[in-house]
Amino acid sequence: MTWQPQLLPNDHPPVSSGSVGVLMINLGTPEAPTPSAVKTYLKQFLSDRRVIEIPALLWQPLLRGVILNTRPKKSAEAYSKVWTERGSPLADITARQSEAIAGKMGENVQVEYAMRYGSPSIEERLLKLTEAGCDRILIAPLYPQYCAATTATVFDEVARVLGEMRWQPALRFLPPYHDDPAYLDALAEDLTRQVEALTFKPEVLLLSFHGMPMRTLELGDPYHCHCHKSARLLRERLEGLPQFSGVRFETSFQSRFGPAQWLEPATDDTLTKEGEQGTKRIAVAAPGFSADCVETLEELALEGAEIFEEAGGEDYAVLDCLNTSASGLTLLESMVKRELGGWI
Repeated sequence: MTWQPQLLPNDHPPVSSGSVGVLMINLGTPEAPTPSAVKTYLKQFLSDRRVIEIPALLWQPLLRGVILNTRPKKSAEAYSKVWTERGSPLADITARQSEAIAGKMGENVQVEYAMRYGSPSIEERLLKLTEAGCDRILIAPLYPQYCAATTATVFDEVARVLGEMRWQPALRFLPPYHDDPAYLDALAEDLTRQVEALTFKPEVLLLSFHGMPMRTLELGDPYHCHCHKSARLLRERLEGLPQFSGVRFETSFQSRFGPAQWLEPATDDTLTKEGEQGTKRIAVAAPGFSADCVETLEELALEGAEIFEEAGGEDYAVLDCLNTSASGLTLLESMVKRELGGWI
């Protein structure tokens, strides 16, 4: 029998294609500053094997039996201190970043944002972009320093979503940009502007990065090295400027959780040590965060001020993340356009 090709149906549904998409991704946030919403968020976040590398048979009973019954209330109190009329600061800022970049990219490029944990989800936004005809998509995790618990888990989720799609788009991923001159220049410009606006001259500029368990370093994660390289290169840009004359630079890691040993020195311990040793004026920057969030607005700004003052400090300020500053948006635009080279 001779094989005969089947004719395509005349009523084949129309398919959109030919557009380019950009999906900007940040960590995530609960839907509301309430214990129930925080519990839902933490259950998803702390169940990720990239985030918690303890075997599930050991971790899940502890998570479900203890942590999810105790931590949500405390975390909800922290979120409630920084929640705004527009909702979660992290989600709001990331949305405004994506809107600003969309306005610079032209009609053929569609820009969306997603949260790795929480809403809007990566799956929701990827489907939205593909349904709108984006057959080439740039995935842009907004983490300057690579870490398996942040950057790699974005890859995991994107792969999971694509594994269920018949028609998959071509993908590119924004690489870590911890030593990108554009990132460092943006930080240097914005931090200089903010330090100039302070009512005091800091003796110390503390660069606080999100902490990770020491085990991640021992297993080969480059995060610790990326943070220190960012701090060193940023210091080299700032220390020669008059605004930072006589300022001492220090690097620390915040947000310790659980009994395991974490990267050191810890930010809270560093603030205590500085105050006890006679430092009276300190400014804190968080160059590992692309947008302000509960870790910067509550942990650093509110808890940090209390820790430093109790140890004898007097003047304390936490500088804004790049957010939607002119420097921050210029950085995002330059990186996105660079990674879309050949597509636009």
